[in-house]
Amino acid sequence: MELRVLRYFLAVVQEQSITKAAERLYIAQPSLSKQMQSLEKEIGRPLFLRGSRKITLTETGLLLKKRAEEMVELYEKTQAELRIPNGEISGEVAIGGGESHAVITIARAACEVQKLCPAVRFRFFSGDAEDILEKLDKGLFDFGVVVDVPDISRYHSLRLPLADEWGVLMRDDSPLAANDSITKEDLRNKPLLCSMQSLRRGSQLRAWFGEGETDMDLKEQYNLLYNASLFVKAGMGYAVGLGNIVNTAGDSGLCFKPLSPPLHTHLDLIWKKYDVFTKPAQLFLDCLRKVIAES
Repeated sequence: MELRVLRYFLAVVQEQSITKAAERLYIAQPSLSKQMQSLEKEIGRPLFLRGSRKITLTETGLLLKKRAEEMVELYEKTQAELRIPNGEISGEVAIGGGESHAVITIARAACEVQKLCPAVRFRFFSGDAEDILEKLDKGLFDFGVVVDVPDISRYHSLRLPLADEWGVLMRDDSPLAANDSITKEDLRNKPLLCSMQSLRRGSQLRAWFGEGETDMDLKEQYNLLYNASLFVKAGMGYAVGLGNIVNTAGDSGLCFKPLSPPLHTHLDLIWKKYDVFTKPAQLFLDCLRKVIAES
């Protein structure tokens, strides 16, 4: 399976048409069509559902799309790193992380890096822990920023100094908005929105609710709290999440109330053991340690 053919495949996926993809790639349409047929033959399963107007993917095609994107991204990342002249500190640092105000520590370290080496660029991807760990293991991220992960023993880690407080995001006209804090009893039989990661077995939030709780009225699961806040505004229910992420000031129409008893969590920066750091990644880690020591 050649990288060139995978690039062709991704172009067809993006354009949803072999004809349009061929125009974009500056190759003949019959040649591209033959390449895709050969790819399907090599894999042994159909990749496309060929409609009258556009091409969609089979289940196998969707899996190949995900893997092809990862392979192309890793190839381009490696190629860019190898092109950097010896002694020069430039290139990219890729970091995946969840939503947290504690990420400000990461931002401060990134600023210090760019003061020292303006040619260093940063890419920060938001996602849940499962997605971050997967991409970190595959070499697509240099670092991950994770919260409430039960076991990070297979990674090197660095604890970030700021703690996050769990609470409930709600409309400011909600019956619970007058409370100073929110208890488990307050949330009983209330329509709740919780993050996918926070409700897994063994998590801090699950322990706060009680592992055996069965009367949680879970309406939605979210990946990013900002998206959940839109459902809260629309009247879907109460979003359980971390504070200092969504704006609740002024005329936002929202308010945030901490849990009672309080529940706090910390973020860890993690990276693969026995990994070979690029110079920008090592410089970032050095700057982060300095920022933490001065905090």
